[in-house]
Amino acid sequence: MAITNGYATLAAMKAYLSISDTTDDTLLETLIESASRSIDKIANRRFYADATATARLYRAYSDVFVYTDDISSTTGLIVKVDEAGNGTYTKTLTLNTDFIMDPLTASALGRPFTQLTMVSNTESWPIFPGLTQNGLRPGVQVTAKFGWPSVPSDVNVACLILTADLYKRKDAPGGVLGLGDLGVIRMSPVGRDVSQMIRAYQKIAIA
Repeated sequence: MAITNGYATLAAMKAYLSISDTTDDTLLETLIESASRSIDKIANRRFYADATATARLYRAYSDVFVYTDDISSTTGLIVKVDEAGNGTYTKTLTLNTDFIMDPLTASALGRPFTQLTMVSNTESWPIFPGLTQNGLRPGVQVTAKFGWPSVPSDVNVACLILTADLYKRKDAPGGVLGLGDLGVIRMSPVGRDVSQMIRAYQKIAIA
């Protein structure tokens, strides 16, 4: 099988485990993908970029700022607004004329954009206050390639650690590696180190 949106390659994983044969290649690919998705859940975000742009809707909580999911780049970016509050996004805004992408240092740091900031003197993000028919409608449509521009190095390492941990458990029933002079030798809890490494990237959900 091929690894889909994995945070480590099969070659890197085999080097990490000092494996030279191909006997467990399919198993390792499955575990790499599983470990990658577990990291997504720990971080509450994903570290791969969409291949194509898709549309998502957002509510503006200010006439200046719109908070978005992670956006990997401005390639294919289209931002439209619903001026009438009727669910139709007919007006397209222009990047760097009507709005900018924040954080400003995102590209330089290899991190995603997470905010649209209005800079136009004549435009503002639409807000439909109150509990009227249009009050709860999202006023902004963002078409973009969501995700991270590239996999951070420590996320890659976390994937290697977690995949190795999962791989070794096939020979450790109940988490028992064997017996030593002091008794049973057990594996550490799955993902303990990985959780610590990914904590810095954890995205806190805001209701």
